[in-house]
Amino acid sequence: MNTSQVVVVMGVAGTGKTTIGPLLAARAGVPYAEADDFHPQANITKMSAGVPLTDEDRMPWLDAIGDWARGRTGLGGVVSCSALKRSYRDRLRAAAPGVVFLHLTGDRALVEDRMSHRQGHFMPTALLDSQFATLQPLEPDEAGVAVDVAGSPEEITERAAAALGALPEPAP
Repeated sequence: MNTSQVVVVMGVAGTGKTTIGPLLAARAGVPYAEADDFHPQANITKMSAGVPLTDEDRMPWLDAIGDWARGRTGLGGVVSCSALKRSYRDRLRAAAPGVVFLHLTGDRALVEDRMSHRQGHFMPTALLDSQFATLQPLEPDEAGVAVDVAGSPEEITERAAAALGALPEPAP
């Protein structure tokens, strides 16, 4: 992984964004930011009640994440963000054009199992179907990689770092 990159760790809930993100950041020696910390309280309240967010709900959240990523341009950083739709990723790229995406992918049964064992998280497993229904995987013209979440956090982080390191260097 290029330590000057800003990496957005994306994927549906339960794929390990908040586990892999900090491990990847520590490995690269760059700061990590947790996307959940950028949500306004109204969004957390909705999700805690099992109500999916609308695109309108997500815009201020995406803008705050984009601002953080822009501030880390050239310095490196890792931020988690579900970034399920292409339009969300486009908005993040508009704010911070050099961001790259690490899409954590996994079998639905594995993801649901991991979600059911989480402690103290506001996202209920009931919203998993809506997350998978919304997901638009990275397209060939998007800078990023997809990494399967089978295995230990350390194994996933190793695969992620290798895949990110294999990306072409961005044009100056």
